[in-house]
Amino acid sequence: MGAAPMDQIIQKLGYVQLDSIRNLSRAHHHILWSRDQTYRERDLHRVAHKGRAAFEHFSHDACLLPISTYPMWTRRFRQFREKLGRRGWYASMPDAKGRAVIRDRIARDGPLTSSDFDHEKPDAPRGMWERPPTKLALDYMWYCGELSTSHREGFRKYYDLTERVIPDDVRGAEVSDVAQIDWLCRAALDRLGFATPGDLKRFWEACSTAEVRHWVAETESDLVQVEVQGHDGSWRHAFAPVDIEMRLNALLAPTSRMRVLNPFDPAMRDRKRLSFLFGFDYVNEIFVPKAKRRWGYYVYPVLEGDRMIARIDLSGGPKTGIRPIQQLWVEPGVRWSDNRQKRLEAEVARLSRLSN
Repeated sequence: MGAAPMDQIIQKLGYVQLDSIRNLSRAHHHILWSRDQTYRERDLHRVAHKGRAAFEHFSHDACLLPISTYPMWTRRFRQFREKLGRRGWYASMPDAKGRAVIRDRIARDGPLTSSDFDHEKPDAPRGMWERPPTKLALDYMWYCGELSTSHREGFRKYYDLTERVIPDDVRGAEVSDVAQIDWLCRAALDRLGFATPGDLKRFWEACSTAEVRHWVAETESDLVQVEVQGHDGSWRHAFAPVDIEMRLNALLAPTSRMRVLNPFDPAMRDRKRLSFLFGFDYVNEIFVPKAKRRWGYYVYPVLEGDRMIARIDLSGGPKTGIRPIQQLWVEPGVRWSDNRQKRLEAEVARLSRLSN
């Protein structure tokens, strides 16, 4: 797989969520594979990190973002600097002088991971989300844009000086806050096709509700007002780009192929929009206590054409090779035939080869 296809996929999506949990494959690999079945896990480092087609930061969660987005993300760095400071979890991180020592070591030794630093009381028990002070400092500098992800080994993140990771022409671009908000809202709308102000806010989670509403008010004359019918027949007022009719006319009919989506897929992330358009209510139950789960620890949605038809559990089974379908839940109103079962098994077999 060449660099251009993945670069284009990341650009078109706007972001690819990163997640450490590995069930069949990690979320970011699955998301990219869903758009190009020739993709393999080893491709990510070569294109996104080594090729610098993307950078890592925090949108609604940790994400891989197109490198072209970087100049529009500088206010995001400032937001984190103002939000985190030395409060909450970050109260115990080293002060500015201590962080300078960490930064100087990275400058001298090159990309380092958190385990390369000596942590205080390494054997002391910690809560699930607690982090050693040095790790907090590394993350704080990463959130603020002082450090960037150089690369990953497995899922282990290596921190480096931002000036050695982000290309000079991208890093040096200066864009005003107003222009950044305008770009973020337009970029979100371009990818969504139509959106309410809430949809626009939730796409990046980089602008406040007030900022998005102000943008809509200021830009309304350049947008098309539309009415969108939801799965339940109800209508919702939204906004669309001026070329919305051309876009609709250019749409290809969806194929009948079944697709096993990742719970962190961009098509799934906005649960409110998902429920309105597809009538599909999905809860990721990874962090739900086992006794309270309705479905299971890691359950995959199944898309057929333009319809969510089922969800499946692919947990257990071999670490490599085809995963067995542990359990299948069919959505109301869907008739499950032998043909559908065969097509689902074929898709699971294809997905199982992702990590090979």
